[in-house]
This record gives sequence, structure tokens and C-alpha cells, in this order.
Amino acid sequence: MLRRHRSALPALLVTGLYGGALAVAVVVALISGDLGPLWWLTLFATVTEGVAATGQNLLLLVLAGLSWTWGIWQILRGPLAGPPPQQDRNILRLRVALYVATAVTWLLYVTASFIWVDVTVINSAAMWWVVLVFMRVLGGDRPYMRGAGVLGYGGFTVIGVLDLVGWPVLDWAELICGLACLAWTALVLWVQRYDDRWGTATVAYGIAALVVPIFLVLAAMPFPGEGSAVEALGVVSSVLIMIWLARSAHDLAAPRHEPAAQTTLGA
Repeated sequence: MLRRHRSALPALLVTGLYGGALAVAVVVALISGDLGPLWWLTLFATVTEGVAATGQNLLLLVLAGLSWTWGIWQILRGPLAGPPPQQDRNILRLRVALYVATAVTWLLYVTASFIWVDVTVINSAAMWWVVLVFMRVLGGDRPYMRGAGVLGYGGFTVIGVLDLVGWPVLDWAELICGLACLAWTALVLWVQRYDDRWGTATVAYGIAALVVPIFLVLAAMPFPGEGSAVEALGVVSSVLIMIWLARSAHDLAAPRHEPAAQTTLGA
């Protein structure tokens, strides 16, 4: 397993460190009833006042922690080991954009309770860059796909900037941008499915990132007013998105198994 991916060893070390800290935090919560360490490790914020260490809260936080653990391994292990295929400038730019979007999503999730900047602006701007570079790599004339991505992530970037300066934004604008983002993601996944540069597992993570939030909303409905349920289930959705972005970049650098050249009889 360690030889299969280029950065498997450091990824395993980081994953192990986080998993060990998570296990210790769970034991502390079980023994003392203190959710503070577990809450910080999984939701990266101070524990909400009045939240008790119930079985439900522990289960949700452990689910969030396991999601982070799996995400760390998937993201940090890098592409498959072996000589990378020849890559043009657009592919290299797309890989950088995908990694930046992954890192920004993680950093802004972790630091959301400590920084004043609206996380939507930076995150949407990073994804806007992904949209523009992705189109160059996919090739072909796909104005509908480009339009959906620019409208969605570009729109959210503009909305975030307007919100920062205190300008009013129409309520339906965010809904339109959200639907456009979903449409762009679905279209990209459709193209990835039939492009051998991306693996089946990568596409599966992308589909899960689209579908799972719907089930998470339904799963959180029995817990009205429970911030822990919404935040913990939100972690699962965010990790799936980050895994899809990172694996999309990994696959572009994976070794290509070219078919052996056939020789003619008597050659």
C-alpha cells in the first residue's frame, strides 16, 4: 500500500497522528463527559455551550472525525506511483487549481470561526479558477458547461464581495448560483465518466458529493435546533468534495498503461 502512491508514507503518518488524537479525544469524552477536545478536532471550533456528551453527539462527532481521517489519507497520498504521463500546460494548471481549491476548502473550514473574511468569497473564487481551467483540459465546445460554472461560482464570488461591502443581494440570486454550481458539477462528472484520464472511484466520490448532502439534510431533520448534528454531517459533505477535487488532480498525474504495440508476422 505504501508503494502504490507517491506520498503514501507522509500521508499515513499524518493520518495516523490525527486518528490517534481522535481516539484520545473520544476516550476523554467517554470518561469525563468533556466534548471540548473531540469537538475541536472534528468541527474545529470551541464546543457550543450546553451541549452534553450524549450518545447521539458522540456518534455524530466520531462520524465527522472518521470522515476527516479518510479524507486526509485520500488527499495527501498523491497520485499512483510510477512515471507520470506527459502533461501540457493546461493540465498542469488544472492540477494546481484543483489542489488549491482543495486546500482552500479545508483551510477555510478549519479557520471559519477565527477569521473575519466571508469564506464564500475565497472558496468561490478558487472554484471559479477551476471552472475556467477545466474547460481548457476537457476541450470541445461546451458553452452550457462553462456558463453554468461561471454563473455559479462567479456569481457566488460577486455575492460574497457585495456582502462584504454591505450591498443588498436578492434572495433568489444565491439559489440561482447554487443550482448553477450543481449543474456544472453534474456535467463535469458526466464528462469524467467517459474520459479515461479519471478513474471510476474519483467519479463515484464526485457523485457522492452531489447526492449525500440531500440525505444529510434529511438525516438532520429529526434533530431540530441541534447545531452539532448539522455541523457534523456537514463535515461529511465537505470531505467528499475535497476528496473528489484532490483525486481529480491525482488521476491526471497517474501513470498511463499504454497498450503494447502489436508486431506483424515475420517482423
